[in-house]
Amino acid sequence: MPSNETRPTQEFVEIDSVQNGVVFLKNGSLRQILIVSGVNFDLKSEDEQRIIIAAYQNLLNSLKFSLQFFVHSRRLNIESYLARFEERKALETNELLQNQIGEYVEFIKSFVSQNPIMTKAFFVVVPFDPIIIPGSSSAPVKKFFGFLGKSSPVAQNSQEAASMRRDNIDQLGRRTRQVVASFGEVGLRAVSLQDNEITELFYNLYN
Repeated sequence: MPSNETRPTQEFVEIDSVQNGVVFLKNGSLRQILIVSGVNFDLKSEDEQRIIIAAYQNLLNSLKFSLQFFVHSRRLNIESYLARFEERKALETNELLQNQIGEYVEFIKSFVSQNPIMTKAFFVVVPFDPIIIPGSSSAPVKKFFGFLGKSSPVAQNSQEAASMRRDNIDQLGRRTRQVVASFGEVGLRAVSLQDNEITELFYNLYN
């Protein structure tokens, strides 16, 4: 009989932690997220469009790893915008201007209720998946160090894990810098998200 017990959200999220702009997944993989500026392609001339397309093709052909592109659309919150007009209306001494401000606020509210205003953000996810050899074991190494009476296997493994972690972060950083430079050649600006920005992004995605 299926259980009705509610499972925590953390079980469905593959993220283990976010540190220094790097997303660490539970399976040991790393991700870095870039927010990329947009370009109005339709307003470009034919020559400019051809240059952009060629630069983007070169970008894709130069990569030796996969990228994830996604667009995040959100309803634009204009409450603070309307609140400023309400404050301006309260301070206005001219009755005609008061009425005009009130009518404008009501028009915006009515327009937004029928036509939601959306904002779009463009993101690129740069991955790094460490190579894990199935069935590998450190038991012989542990026995060897124990026999010699050297540093404990736990400490040794901890140092190796820390070194491997740094190497993985460096590998991811090189990939990210390559992607940022490639987007620059296309005329797009790409910036890595920091911890608080990544947290806010995932909070919005999961809520």
